[in-house]
Amino acid sequence: MFSIFSAFLLAFATAAPVHPVELLAWSPTILCPTQFTIWPRGSTQTVTWATNNIPEEKLNSTGLLLMGYMENDSENLDIKNPLAVNFPIISGQVSITVPENATVRGNAIVVLFGDSGNASPEFAII
Repeated sequence: MFSIFSAFLLAFATAAPVHPVELLAWSPTILCPTQFTIWPRGSTQTVTWATNNIPEEKLNSTGLLLMGYMENDSENLDIKNPLAVNFPIISGQVSITVPENATVRGNAIVVLFGDSGNASPEFAII
């Protein structure tokens, strides 16, 4: 018993110090759609975002784009039907087709996920 305790104590006494690791989260600003945007159902649209401040570590990241809506200060996202997947974040844009069955609303949003989510301003779907 003493030898097991001694080995355990020795392992912790000689372990290398733990240094904090900085986690890098980058959240690009969505440039389009804006609050003045109107997307007709079934139309092809281009979502754009700022790429001027991409950290070097994120240059090869791919993205996920979801549609949703804001209600009661909460993002309600359609995670089962992404608008786009696996596109290069560095491209700054992705073209999508607005689903024909999208609900007509004035509080629609898109959310861009790379390593962090970023929501657009609310816009309209007609």
